[in-house]
Amino acid sequence: MTQETLNYVKEQTEALIAAPSCSAEAKTAAEKWLAAVGTAEEAEATKAYIAELEADIMPIDGLIGFAGSEAGVGVFGAELAKNILAHAKEIKAAGAEYCDCPACAACKAILDKKAELL
Repeated sequence: MTQETLNYVKEQTEALIAAPSCSAEAKTAAEKWLAAVGTAEEAEATKAYIAELEADIMPIDGLIGFAGSEAGVGVFGAELAKNILAHAKEIKAAGAEYCDCPACAACKAILDKKAELL
């Protein structure tokens, strides 16, 4: 991995940690990865980090399903769920594969570098 890639992934990892929509598990994995960079544990932490990101990133169809459900209304409230659903359908029509919230955007940016990280 180049220094440029490492710096980019570190930057995206910090963005992920700061994202209000970041899960506790992803935040923990991100923090562990940052702490492991440059150590003997880096390779193992990278694998665990990638696995967590792959588990956490929300496919656009999952977001559409959730935002359009009673559970989604329960989490977001009726108006916000309606807005999220409309937005998700709009970005899917434009070709999006994943949710574009700050956490998912950071996950995608990092996963786009997966081959270089592993």
